[in-house]
Amino acid sequence: MDKQEEKVQLSHDFSERRKHLEHMNDQELYDYFWDLAGQVVEPMLEAGKVYTTPSVERSVLLRMGFNSIEAGAIVDGVISHNLLGKGAGHVVWRLSQKLDKSVLETGEALARGEYWDEVPGLFGEVSS
Repeated sequence: MDKQEEKVQLSHDFSERRKHLEHMNDQELYDYFWDLAGQVVEPMLEAGKVYTTPSVERSVLLRMGFNSIEAGAIVDGVISHNLLGKGAGHVVWRLSQKLDKSVLETGEALARGEYWDEVPGLFGEVSS
């Protein structure tokens, strides 16, 4: 297929694929786009809610401002309290709310081994 035939084929393909969009105005196209984007992203969000790893949780804590040593210690504590599925960052945030301290203060204290006795029950269930 030469370049001219390829252009004609692509043009024809585009015309066929866009037929279901021709009747839509800009707002309908906008809404349709975001609906499709939501359909693509939803399974990824669900997987993120259900599946996590210590590596992912350390990465989250690093982005929250903790160093790698603190992040590792926090994740180890979260694992030992069977809360990895809740998310290490979520544990730190919930505890910071309970203690009325900043997230960084709370996480640094957890990394030092403090406040772990406060962690069970943060999510309204027995976790240890």
